[in-house]
Amino acid sequence: MAPLRIAQISPLWESVPPRRYGGTERVVHYLTEELVRRGHEVVLFASGDSHTSAKLQSCIPEALRQAGHQGNPSVWETIQLDQVITQVEQFDILHFHTGSIHFPAAAQLPIPLLNTLHGPIGSPDQLALYQHFDQVPLVSISDAQRRPIAAAHWLGTVYHALPRDLYQPGYNPEPYLAFVGRVSPEKRLDRAIAIATAVGLPLKVAAKVDPADQVYWQEVIEPLLRSNPLVEFIGEVDDAGKQQLLAHALALLFPIDWPEPFGLVMIEANACGTPVVAWPEGSTPEIIQHGINGVLVDSIEAAVAAVRLIERLDRRKVRANFEQRFTVARQAQDYEHLYANLIQAHRYGASSTVGLTPELGEISSTRSHGRRPGHGHGNGNGNGNGNELATSTASNTAHHASNADSATNADTDSAANACVESKVDTPADSTANPYANSSSNLADGNTDSHTHDNANIVAPLLYVA
Repeated sequence: MAPLRIAQISPLWESVPPRRYGGTERVVHYLTEELVRRGHEVVLFASGDSHTSAKLQSCIPEALRQAGHQGNPSVWETIQLDQVITQVEQFDILHFHTGSIHFPAAAQLPIPLLNTLHGPIGSPDQLALYQHFDQVPLVSISDAQRRPIAAAHWLGTVYHALPRDLYQPGYNPEPYLAFVGRVSPEKRLDRAIAIATAVGLPLKVAAKVDPADQVYWQEVIEPLLRSNPLVEFIGEVDDAGKQQLLAHALALLFPIDWPEPFGLVMIEANACGTPVVAWPEGSTPEIIQHGINGVLVDSIEAAVAAVRLIERLDRRKVRANFEQRFTVARQAQDYEHLYANLIQAHRYGASSTVGLTPELGEISSTRSHGRRPGHGHGNGNGNGNGNELATSTASNTAHHASNADSATNADTDSAANACVESKVDTPADSTANPYANSSSNLADGNTDSHTHDNANIVAPLLYVA
């Protein structure tokens, strides 16, 4: 496609890329670098300590968290927005990764914009916000993320991604488990400690503790660490530290207890060839293809059983799954499609909003504020037996992952310049899954009581005797 002039507007809480923890700013960095590599003219609006191949426009010398900022962050967000509006004529499109401070200006801007939402949604305040600003084009990072406010102006879902060569796979794991993320009640480090203790494996914890979670850390987690010699608390790690930690781990534990919008660490682990043991909350059934790049469980007992069998998963297939679905080239191509079609719709005053189809990331036109038509899910077929991980997967997780790096990938740039009405039907995932559709010997039946509205899950999620 022809080069575009793109503004990428990042949050100011962390630098781009972040020095250690910071999922949103990390995603903005990878996308920005790939768009520059693909020939686009990109300006990154971010903190002054950011590093980028794009042109950097900063309104604050240092990221707010690094600077220990204690004031009102909306002051700096307002200044950042003013910088964007002042320069708006220089761009073809604005891509916001921030909050909603720009919503009132959206209809008055002379060029199109889109807003990727990186956090959970669904509070009454958010419902009121998206109902009032129902013409602001939104992009979700998982289908689960949009579910609480399905009638918002969704263009499509674009999964997060990583540079293909950012992490190198490790095919000879060491006998330990990994936990990476925040120490907070919803991330459930306590579950990870219980799993590692039950299976008798060391657990290496690379995590940060935010001020808001200090009480939880002191009252719940710290006592568990003091009393358990199997648990090693490392603290925050950078990319090199993640490479070392994840590539050598038997598995990443992702025992969350909240509607995770995406969970970047899952694909970071997969890039290292490391499978993930995750609870089926939020996005995880979309990211984890059960028995291929990880295992979905719904109790500590099931997680323990899955860890004991985790070496049956082929780490080379885990890495291949990452390369097929979660490289930044695919992500950038998906966004290029959205950019081109938004620009065309804006130019011709189209009444429909053009987005990604549910299956392949191709272009389709969606009406009624971007609401997408419903789509079914196909089940993959594979072989298994009652002593292996049991059934629970379907194949809708492939629906946004057109493989931009595959040698067989068709040239879709020309499609990015046209609004098409048809929706591509995708066959069920044919990837061989040795754990799909196997008979299940149920364990003792103890599960956490959660209800999941997701076609990927076939309850109960208990795996081995």
